[in-house]
Amino acid sequence: MHKSTRWSGGMLVGLIGVGLLLSGGCRGRQTAQVMNPNEASMVGSHTAGSETYLPLVDTAMFNLLSRHSQGVAPAAFQQGAVAPMRICFVGVENRSAEELGDFKDQLYQRIDTQIIQSQVYEPISRRYVEAGLRETRLRPEELFIPQNRQAFIDIMQRQGQPFDYLLYATVTSGTTRDNKDYQRDYLMTLEMVNIRTGQVDKESATLRKGYNRSIGAKIKNFGLF
Repeated sequence: MHKSTRWSGGMLVGLIGVGLLLSGGCRGRQTAQVMNPNEASMVGSHTAGSETYLPLVDTAMFNLLSRHSQGVAPAAFQQGAVAPMRICFVGVENRSAEELGDFKDQLYQRIDTQIIQSQVYEPISRRYVEAGLRETRLRPEELFIPQNRQAFIDIMQRQGQPFDYLLYATVTSGTTRDNKDYQRDYLMTLEMVNIRTGQVDKESATLRKGYNRSIGAKIKNFGLF
């Protein structure tokens, strides 16, 4: 009986601790710490963050660029010299249920970096791309209309920035609800257009994330059941 009572008391203390943790824990000043490169990214409690967007970009870009490593002759091709094929990345469109916030620019830069690191492709400077869009008065999604795309290509060539492919990224999401808890499926889609043939290739990456508000779901995620 005595041993059983001690075990029940331990369980009670544990449950009280979990309850305090789930109810918000200690309230005090905000603190911060520099994270080591090998530490796992913080998981956003209400919206997606680096733990979601960065793997989506890395997976989709790797698969897409790998598939196109033997493409057309580069736009800047000169006899006796082969320059990298050039990709004009025109931006990230957000069609998800969440605001991208400051991640939108970070995704742009990460995609740009992936293009450079492929060692097969070369990106067009974002400044030239934005200038070309302003001059044509086109939004990025309007470049999929052939006559609009040709007008943009002509402007970029006059700027001395010819390219082989047009690249466009879209972030979408789908939400499945279970009372207070819900799962959100994030999808990163890349569309790359060969400007010589008009052929469109697409690559996608998905990531599922659960958001929990109910006590039962939170306790389950702590591995207590």
